[in-house]
Order: sequence, then C-alpha cells, then structure tokens
Amino acid sequence: MNYDFTRFQKILEKWEIPFSKEQQEQLITYYEMLVEKNKVMNLTAITEFEDVLDKHFLDSISLAQYVDLAKPLSMIDLGTGAGFPGMPLKIMFPDLKITLADSLNKRILFLDEVIAELGLTDIQTVHARAEDLAHDPKYREQYDYCVSRAVANLSSLSEYCLPFVRIGGSFISYKSGEIEEELAAAKKAIFLLGGQFEQVIPFQLEGTDLNRSFVVIKKEKKTAKTYPRKSGMPTKKPLG
Repeated sequence: MNYDFTRFQKILEKWEIPFSKEQQEQLITYYEMLVEKNKVMNLTAITEFEDVLDKHFLDSISLAQYVDLAKPLSMIDLGTGAGFPGMPLKIMFPDLKITLADSLNKRILFLDEVIAELGLTDIQTVHARAEDLAHDPKYREQYDYCVSRAVANLSSLSEYCLPFVRIGGSFISYKSGEIEEELAAAKKAIFLLGGQFEQVIPFQLEGTDLNRSFVVIKKEKKTAKTYPRKSGMPTKKPLG
C-alpha cells in the first residue's frame, strides 16, 4: 500500500519538527499493527490511514507546538489505550522517557509488540489501574509530565494524573469541545491535589474542523497520600 505523508510532513515542517525516513517507517509499521490487531480486539474506531494520521498521530504530536519535547523529559501517558498520545510522541521525540499505563492488559500486550517491532528504548508499559499505580513509590511524583487523552471529566482525571507529577511538572489533558464548565467544576479538585490551573490552549487540529484544547495544570505541592482514592471513587464521586 502507498502511504502518502506529504501533508503530514508539511504540517510537521510548519511546527518545526524534524521527520526522518526511519520515523515515517515506524509510523507505518505502528499503523499496520494497529489495524491488524483491531480486527481481533477493539483498539480504535478510526482505521483509515488519513484519519489515523490526523486524529491519532497529529493530534498526539500537536502537544509539541506548546511544550519543548526535544529535551530528555520523563512522561507518563495514563489510560494510553492503543498508545495515544505516548507512542507517536516517543517516535517523534526519541529522547523522551515514556511510561504507557493502561488498566486493560490486552492493550499493554499490543503496545509491547509495537515497542519490540519498532526497536524503541526508554519506553515502558505498565498494566495497572491509576488508583493503585499512583500509590507505588516507583511511579508517584516521578514524572515531568503526565498526559492523557482519556475520556473523563477533569476533576476525575486530575485525581488520577496529578499524583504522578513531580513538583514543578505539569499534568496536560487532551480535550475536545467546550470545556469551560468542566474546568470550573474541577478547580477545587485541582487545588486539593496540589495543582494550579495554568492555562487552556485551544486549537483547531491541523487540516480538520476538529476543535481541541490542552488543559495545563502545574504541580505546585505534594499530593496528599489519601489521593487518588480507592478504585472507582474518582469517577463515581469527583472531588469538588
């Protein structure tokens, strides 16, 4: 199959992100493995190459317009699913140290296959619920960034994600649509968890009519040991 990266490459040039032949081949391999595995397990509803380029790969990488990812930072992608945004970020920024975390082991096993096939280093996967993993000293407050494209309200996501971020680091949530109400409802939770709302960065996903936002929350002080609460609680009873 002939994969056309012309428009993709132009967008990356506009964002001043270098794009090598090896990276192109890695994205193709990732795409092919994703579509093949998707036949036997539900990884994504988006399978056409152009759509995956836009709605998964570019959407994931778009963070680099606002955060300098070219330096060796540590990042955890919580609720990574089929590897978004963590895997495209790792492919495009090889110096990133990335942990991909998900509660479904089948997804983690798929990501292990992709990592091995692409020969990626400084990337690990972990099968765990965020509520449990965040209490493990190996992961708690160890990361410069926690990122998540998971679909959950910002109060719940903050409780899942902020415990992983070191003081001075940030939790960045990938969001779509209107988020003002959600943000207002999350302010108390963010404060309780040691965070400080920094900014919302709205943007239109390049080449599409999709409105997206990054919600950036800075970690200002340690998260109290009581958070995150036990399994399911952050979703059932969001703080605030």
